[in-house]
Amino acid sequence: MNDSELKREVENELQWEPSVNESQIGVIVKDSVVTLTGHVLSFTQKYMAEKAAKRVYGVKAVADELEVRLPGDFKRTDETIAHDCINTLKFNYSVPEDKVKVVVGNGCVTLEGEVEWQYQRQAALNSIRDLKGVKAVYNNIRIKSAGVSTADVRKKIEAAFRRSAEIDSRRIRVDATNGKAILSGSVRSWAEREEAQNAAWAAPGVTAVENNITVAP
Repeated sequence: MNDSELKREVENELQWEPSVNESQIGVIVKDSVVTLTGHVLSFTQKYMAEKAAKRVYGVKAVADELEVRLPGDFKRTDETIAHDCINTLKFNYSVPEDKVKVVVGNGCVTLEGEVEWQYQRQAALNSIRDLKGVKAVYNNIRIKSAGVSTADVRKKIEAAFRRSAEIDSRRIRVDATNGKAILSGSVRSWAEREEAQNAAWAAPGVTAVENNITVAP
């Protein structure tokens, strides 16, 4: 698929995604790398547009340059957003109580703290992403080391890859050091790359994932 064909496919996927207004989004494709330009009305729409572009077969990478322009009735004070963030996190069972701190500036939310699992870190981000008035979310939450051996981490990730129907484990190499999983190799789609990263994060003892997998359809 050449760049012009890929551009058309990304535009069609954005049109297919009901949570975004594709008329406000520009698509540029060069060497299978997609750049999204224009503006959206919320951080959620920015997130969903990027996710839609990544779903398209043949996309090697996405540069999200979308600007969030909140409508007048969506604009809120940082204090109000901070209170909403705290209340939202408090009622999310997947986020450990009193483990995540929130900093808000100009509508941009920064999450800090330490949790034991990546799914808890992701749950905190998901809770904040859809709040009214939020322009961006920066997830600086750390994963606490579980003291699992490097060899054990690597074996568990490789076993997870072999179990997955969506991952060709033969094309991915796994290395690990001090709780950090390093993935390399090539896969057929961005979705497979993301699936490999999610599987690595789920392994006990993983505190960071460096995803160097390339997309080569």
